[in-house]
Amino acid sequence: MTATDRSIELINAAAQAAADRLAHDIIAYDVSDVLSITDAFLLASAPNDRQVKSIVDEIEERLQKELGAKPVRREGDRDARWILLDYVDIVIHVQHSEERVFYALERLWKDCPEIALPEDALKTRGKAEEHAQLNGGTEGDQS
Repeated sequence: MTATDRSIELINAAAQAAADRLAHDIIAYDVSDVLSITDAFLLASAPNDRQVKSIVDEIEERLQKELGAKPVRREGDRDARWILLDYVDIVIHVQHSEERVFYALERLWKDCPEIALPEDALKTRGKAEEHAQLNGGTEGDQS
């Protein structure tokens, strides 16, 4: 089984929204063969809590406005270190860069096929590392 066209449409819109808000290291996986509860995961990160929230807000607004999609669940708002948006067909994880490294969700899903993303989203790969180097190797919370 592969992710549905609707799931791919949602993933691409969410990835573009995240890229527009300067998310780092955007990647999506088709998890439909290993999970029955969703088709795809989108992962993105940001160097501070404020930006994590901004990315999530933009994704939610864009999916609602362009595709009429609302999340059935939104978790993690209070600390904004890892916010999850559950759209049933897809699940979006926007993490603080430190959480992204610590939890390494890519390691868990690396055997699943990657979903092709818009060019702007692909350009975000490696941005977290660049940001860390520019800021003296640390990514402290700047919110």
